[in-house]
Amino acid sequence: MRAAILLSFLLTASLSQAQNKLGAQPPITPRQIAAALMTASQPAEEKALHDKVIRLFGINNLTQGRAGAKIEATTVAWAVIDPKPARVVQQDGTLIGEMIALSGDGLQVLVADMPNFTEFGYRVESEGMPRLAGTVHVEHFDYTADSQPQPGVPQGRLEKFEWTTSQVFPETVRDVTVYLPANFKPGEETCLMVWQDGSRHVDPTGPMRASVVFDNLIQKKDMPRTVGVFIDPGRKPKQKRGDKAGNRSFEYDSLGDAYARFLIGEILPEVEKRYQAKFRPQPESWAIAGGSSGGICSFTVAWERPDKFRKVLCWVGTFVDIRGGHHYPYLVRITERKPIRVYLLDGENDLDNKFGNWPLANKMMAASLKYMNYDFRIDWTQCFHGSKGMAPHLPEALRWLWRDVK
Repeated sequence: MRAAILLSFLLTASLSQAQNKLGAQPPITPRQIAAALMTASQPAEEKALHDKVIRLFGINNLTQGRAGAKIEATTVAWAVIDPKPARVVQQDGTLIGEMIALSGDGLQVLVADMPNFTEFGYRVESEGMPRLAGTVHVEHFDYTADSQPQPGVPQGRLEKFEWTTSQVFPETVRDVTVYLPANFKPGEETCLMVWQDGSRHVDPTGPMRASVVFDNLIQKKDMPRTVGVFIDPGRKPKQKRGDKAGNRSFEYDSLGDAYARFLIGEILPEVEKRYQAKFRPQPESWAIAGGSSGGICSFTVAWERPDKFRKVLCWVGTFVDIRGGHHYPYLVRITERKPIRVYLLDGENDLDNKFGNWPLANKMMAASLKYMNYDFRIDWTQCFHGSKGMAPHLPEALRWLWRDVK
């Protein structure tokens, strides 16, 4: 029985995959599944929904019992293939809901709205036996218009190159994406903003959408014309793009001037040469940004080289006991104040593990900056660790950071 259902499912999914390749339509979302479950009444409609769910979760994941939950805002969807009725329960046994069969081949789905800023373990059960398990992490913030493309706002240009010849971090490979503002002209003098973990932050369709925010704020003159240099952490030569960068923690979490030397001596001269960029010489015109380990890296660069970088954008910064980052709140208090401006963002749901408590560490950094009369700001949210909390705050953070530079 189970083998026959699985064979039927594979044949249906293979046909669906072929149709999807021809149609190239975006996958269905959890909220669209919920709406379709309410309205689908005809066999053709149920079949269409069935095929879209297959596409969303993936045929291999479904047939191998590892189709993790899909999340859209605060709506969560689960799917499983099983001949017996299935349900989803939280780790403590609390029932989330009974799954709904979409056809006779065993495909079942459940969609549920969950409270925002919650994290919980779940399992999918069939006749009391677990079929798959995982963790749901619900975290949703709404974007403002400044994080979305606007009519009439010219878009900057994104260029990319690969850097393989680092002397500071030998035997590493990394991608560098350069944002050139709209109507950029070779030799034009601009401000500079460097970003760690760059590829995902500059992506105009990604969570941060930094390039879109740059377009909108530059058009409004809420920030100066700025070249953005979005740098990925170094991966080892045998690693592929998309693999977890093997050199990331060493580069980002280490204290000292190595990363500043890497930027100032290698990457920025290459950007100037390739694109005929010309950065303003005043350090007030140079900013640096990053989250988590990329956040402490950004602070370290400005701390070590305030003669070059005077502006820091840091969210969920890793000021904990990883390569010495926990020393910063104390170093700030005993070191002569440096001429840097610091923006911090963190949230109550950030990490707490053997290396330290991220919310507490960021509050300690803020307290030390305040004690030493730094030009700083901290925005406090309910965010978890990651960039979701920073993304909707980015336009306002950039306005604050660049407020006196035209």
